[in-house]
Amino acid sequence: MPIYEYSCKSCAKRFELLRRLSDTAAVTCPKCGSYEVERKISNFSCGIGGGAGSYGGAGCGPSPRVSS
Repeated sequence: MPIYEYSCKSCAKRFELLRRLSDTAAVTCPKCGSYEVERKISNFSCGIGGGAGSYGGAGCGPSPRVSS
């Protein structure tokens, strides 16, 4: 499930929500309860590996350069 970042247009509170892609319920601001919220574009990270701390160069970024 992705974490979405939102900003409230009424009180300017920024917050995150963990939501399923299929969630269709309206999002409300946790501070003021307003429905006037805007989803923001946020950074993400990913990794592929064999467990905690075993990144081994695998992931979403470019491959490391190899010196000859």
